[in-house]
Amino acid sequence: MSIYALKPKFQNLLRPLVRKLFARGVTANQVTLCACAISIVLGIALALAPTHAPLFMLLPLWFFLRMALNAMDGMLAREFGQKSALGGYLNETTDVIADAALYLPFAFVAPFGALSVGVFIYLAALSEFCGVLGAVHGNGRRYDGPLGKSDRAFVIGSLAFYYALAGSLPGWLNVTLWLLNILLALTCIQRIRHGL
Repeated sequence: MSIYALKPKFQNLLRPLVRKLFARGVTANQVTLCACAISIVLGIALALAPTHAPLFMLLPLWFFLRMALNAMDGMLAREFGQKSALGGYLNETTDVIADAALYLPFAFVAPFGALSVGVFIYLAALSEFCGVLGAVHGNGRRYDGPLGKSDRAFVIGSLAFYYALAGSLPGWLNVTLWLLNILLALTCIQRIRHGL
């Protein structure tokens, strides 16, 4: 079970907006690069001001908007003849870069630290790599597993929302982050198994 399963319904809601973007000459690659650039800027800004908890309210808002942009770039590519090899590379690489930038600020927020957040970023990137390898070996891009991209966005967005409201995070959440790292490792394993 994953939030990713809701994607088709979400895309149906976005389809009228995607048609308007196409009519105005917006390309899938432009949407992809724009979403990545905003993610990097936001991640750096929050990493530079980790004690300004209210600013972290921007994260759940951006995760939702970014999910919409990620759906829209795929729809532009598939439904309006904009699919390309470059687009495929941009789609995969910018997602990993943007995720890393958006998770990074929590390395500076107690009770988390560089190690637990660094492992989270590494395993998140590895899970996407394992997903792509399914397509390389002819079994399709894998999105399964207990902690895919949409699920991570929900969890990290929820943490950011709580931090923005409370101004601090309870100490036991560091243990929770290590449990999330275990779920990410299981996601990698599941994607490899299903990719084979």
